[in-house]
This record gives sequence, C-alpha cells and structure tokens, in this order.
Amino acid sequence: MKAQPLFNRRILIAETVFVELVAWKVQRPVPGSLHNYKYGLALVADGVCVLRYDNEAGKGDHRHWGGQETPYVFTDIDQLVVDFFNDVTRWRDEHGDV
Repeated sequence: MKAQPLFNRRILIAETVFVELVAWKVQRPVPGSLHNYKYGLALVADGVCVLRYDNEAGKGDHRHWGGQETPYVFTDIDQLVVDFFNDVTRWRDEHGDV
C-alpha cells in the first residue's frame, strides 16, 4: 500500500499569514511515531514558519513554537488538527490583529 493522502491544503489567514496542512496515512509508522500517519502542519507569517507540528523520521511527534521544540502526544488525526488550530488562535491573539 502506498501512502494515502488525507489532506493537502493551504489556507490564507491574512495578507502575509497562512496555514499549510499536509497529512498521509502510511503503511508503517514513521520511525519515532507509534501511528500510521505522516504529517506537517505549519503556520507561516511574513515568510517565517512560526508554528509547526510534524513527525519527521527519528524525532517522532513534536511541535515547534518559535525557536522551541517540544514533544506532542498524538492521539488521532482529528485531535491533531484541533490542537494545531488552538495554537494558531493563541499565536494570533498574542500577535495582534493577524
């Protein structure tokens, strides 16, 4: 079975701010993860990625917020999207009318 795309979407939030959501269902877990999903969710402002959730091989599930990387506890793909958008809302609240 090849990787099955679940979503691949870019959503414009403001003139210079967008989110990009990409996820696939994979045959085997990405090294470091315990589930069969590969994903990358990003918030980009003025050309800089300010928030990212991903599970790159070897690191497992984690979140980048500014310059900090922290583990992320993956439960399911729907909760991942909810958690990401909660952080997007928080970032927007902290950075004014964006």
